[in-house]
Amino acid sequence: MKVEASHEVEMKGNLITGADLLIKTLVDAKVDTIFGYPGGAVLPIYDALYRNETPFEHVLSRHEQGSIHAAEGYARVTGKPGVVLATSGPGATNLITGITDAMMDSIPLVIFTGQVAKNVIGTDAFQEADVMGITTPITKYNYQVSDVADLPRIVKEAFHIATTGRPGPVVIDIPKNISANITINDFEDDFYLPGYQPTINPNPLQIVKLAEALSRAKRPLLLAGAGTLFANASEELKQFAEKYKLPVTTTLLGLGTFPGTNELSLGMAGMHGTYAANMAIYECDLLINIGARFDDRLTGKIADFAPNAKVAHIDIDPAEIGKNIKTDIPVVADAKKTLIALLDSKIDMQNNIQWLEELSKNKQDYPLWYERTDSPISPQWLIEQIYNISSGKAIVTTDVGQHQMWAAQFYKFDKPNNWVTSGGLGTMGFGFPAAVGAQLGRPDDLVISIVGDGGFQMTLQELSVIKERNLPVKVIIVNNEALGMVRQWQESFYEERYSESLFSENPDFVKLAESYGVRGVKVDKEADVIQTLQDIFAYDGPVVADFRVVRKTCVYPMIAPGKGIHEMVGVTK
Repeated sequence: MKVEASHEVEMKGNLITGADLLIKTLVDAKVDTIFGYPGGAVLPIYDALYRNETPFEHVLSRHEQGSIHAAEGYARVTGKPGVVLATSGPGATNLITGITDAMMDSIPLVIFTGQVAKNVIGTDAFQEADVMGITTPITKYNYQVSDVADLPRIVKEAFHIATTGRPGPVVIDIPKNISANITINDFEDDFYLPGYQPTINPNPLQIVKLAEALSRAKRPLLLAGAGTLFANASEELKQFAEKYKLPVTTTLLGLGTFPGTNELSLGMAGMHGTYAANMAIYECDLLINIGARFDDRLTGKIADFAPNAKVAHIDIDPAEIGKNIKTDIPVVADAKKTLIALLDSKIDMQNNIQWLEELSKNKQDYPLWYERTDSPISPQWLIEQIYNISSGKAIVTTDVGQHQMWAAQFYKFDKPNNWVTSGGLGTMGFGFPAAVGAQLGRPDDLVISIVGDGGFQMTLQELSVIKERNLPVKVIIVNNEALGMVRQWQESFYEERYSESLFSENPDFVKLAESYGVRGVKVDKEADVIQTLQDIFAYDGPVVADFRVVRKTCVYPMIAPGKGIHEMVGVTK
């Protein structure tokens, strides 16, 4: 809800409370949305929200995990930092999963946590938690405010750190006495961070080396990661690929960096990537990584990852270069600046028509496949219909598991910042609240949250939020009555011992949605899918749709643990 003023800012002469000062700094930072949940240690801040007329909305989640995942979804689709406010103790610790998720996926967040008063810190006071100690390894930076006069500078620094270089979460821990204290309304918010100077522009010599390597390559390949999105470099990537006829594959988080329907696109690479993408990595002689971190779900067995290729790695974070894969041409820089420099370079490309024809043949001979069924529904076919009926233009959020991989495989993203998922941490419960934040960030867009029946039950309380705000989020439950990916691994690697992965009892999701005042529908036959999707996408309001799919369907292709990127199973029927 938008916060309305009931009386004046709590100032006496030239004095102001820490809480009012915080609100002022947030206004100055052009914050338009805060996701939060009140509690004792942040009551002065919530009182300041009530008293001050502000240009931003406060979104009251129903659980702090809902707050932070919503902030991630908001940040992911808008490019602006997500802002979160939670109380001390359990309020702060309920944010930990989301903070870690944002850290691993480089999502810019500024998180304010309440803290007990300074004089009782360290005494195990009521709702005290060591937020600094807990969040140090999972944040880009963290602060505990010890002087109210420092608050404006700290907030300004936090937004700068969260949104520059490699984005990430920053925590500001505010003791209750700091927000309640009075200070002079005359402060400095300028800052100087000599130890924090991200390298933006590429070294010209490295650009020359990369251009020379590309000139010599006969089987070049571009690998695009989320760093390309964060640099707003998707257009430059497209220009670069098309100018030199370079095939492109992406990571899971890089989907949308390059149009999925473009003839140069090979689709997603990695554990559940396409045959064409994975074989291109295995057989290329030059791999140019733009903003991806070479995680294990992409690489598989390191010795078999691009074994014959010279590897170039463009990344704004120098810690990622050479961390997992030996790099021959490191370029520490912003992806957009680097691609512009490469577009301006003279590159005499080799004739790579044979390479492109080989890759095209792989796409044609080894497409993604599935067994189609009428009842229950084939989940892959369901995703294809979601793509077709939304014309590929929706913002899609997912939870984690089989449905996530099917969405990545069968929903083709042609534009950046329409794909919102948890990559590095693999957080169940992420998809639905992320859709709440995405819808608030881009209210005119169709937002579809594709979730599993397991993950949805972790954060479904946020149905209250979409009801009270009439947010037209469309929740698609891919319901196989199981923890699908766990069940698949137990089938493949544990001799079908389905230990605690099958649900004997699920709620009636239609009645559950209706109990929150949200429209609910259930579909268990293929014949009803298309009409139902057309109806709910056209409906001006939130919907929960329970689609019953085949329980024992597996995600293919798949690279088993310890295997090379070329050793895929399930490539064909």
